[in-house]
Formats: sequence, structure tokens, C-alpha cells
Amino acid sequence: MPNIPLPLRNADGSYTTSPAGMTIDADGANGQTGGVPVYAPKGFVPAPLDFLANAGGPGNWFGVVTDTGKKDGRPVKQNASGPAPGAFVSATSYRWPTLARVDPLAYVDAASVPYIVLPSHWRAQAVGVVLGCKATVEDIKTGKILKASGVLDFGPKAKLGEASIACAEFFGVPSSPKHGGTSEKRFIYTFFPGIPAVISSVTYQLQPM
Repeated sequence: MPNIPLPLRNADGSYTTSPAGMTIDADGANGQTGGVPVYAPKGFVPAPLDFLANAGGPGNWFGVVTDTGKKDGRPVKQNASGPAPGAFVSATSYRWPTLARVDPLAYVDAASVPYIVLPSHWRAQAVGVVLGCKATVEDIKTGKILKASGVLDFGPKAKLGEASIACAEFFGVPSSPKHGGTSEKRFIYTFFPGIPAVISSVTYQLQPM
């Protein structure tokens, strides 16, 4: 599939997508708020939010943190001090820089933070810093608007219309990463490079490439 082209830049420096659906991203959901983690070894109780196959597999891990930081490393498990001991550490593109790469708290909790996911190549193509920037989401079917969102993860270059569990819940969209989301092109995503996202009184850092 071809890469999704970056939308034209608006007069205020923001970018607005054409209407798209909403698939569910659970990345970064490591049980930070007492919830169920997104990825865990077979037999983990309670059942993780998503299928482990969606995080890759031996030799090609892309949805979990590995010990080497490379795809062929071994998945890192949360230790006894983590929010979900024994579960794998899932990452978002956004990471709090003061926390270690293997710390489950270093990433953004998809279950509680309403963030959006953009095609990864837009990060370099857009004018201004995209990761950590403000975003809004409009449901043109209902008129409902999420004003406090942010760009906190990147995804495939050929995919448009992906958001966190919390974002889907805001709009009443089925929020399970296993079988939720909607293909109905009813959501317009706008992001504001260079303007930090502020969500639930938390200000996110702009993270340049």
C-alpha cells in the first residue's frame, strides 16, 4: 500500500487529515492506572488487552521493549515493582526522558491517555516538532470534539486513523484492540506541531527527531 501523504499545512501551522476511521492502539498500556497490561507471556492472568502476535515475535519484536533495544532482543518483563509484574513492557514513540527505557512508566498509557497515532513519515515531513504536540479529534457524525489530545505514537506509513483506548472511549467507539474500532470515516484528526500537548493537566514535552 502507498504511503499516506501529509495533509497540506493550515494557515495556523497545524495539519488536518481527511475523514478517517479509528483503529485501536493499546501501546504503552502497562497497567499504570491499575488496569490490564496490553502484552504478556502466555498464561498471564488476567488476559492481556491485545494478542501477543500484534507485538511481533522472536527475532522481530516491534510492540514490546527488548533487552537490547533491537527487534531481535528478548522482551523485557516488568519486575516486582512494576504496575503489572510479569507482563511485557510496551512502548509508545513518546517516552519520558527521565525514566529508563525498560521502565513501564516511561511510556504513555493508552488506557487512560487519549492520544492519536500518525503515519511515521509525517514526523520528518511536517514543519515543527510533531511528537508530543497538541492534537484534536472531531467526530463529524456526532459533532463531538476531543480538544485535549496529543501525538504520542507513530504507526505504519500506509495507515491513517488510529487512536488510543482512552480516545476511543471518549467517542463511545468499541475500544478493544482485539476487535474494537470503526472503519466508518467519521473522524478528523488535527495536530499542531510545536505546541505541547496538555492532557489532564500533564504537559508533554516536544521531542524532535
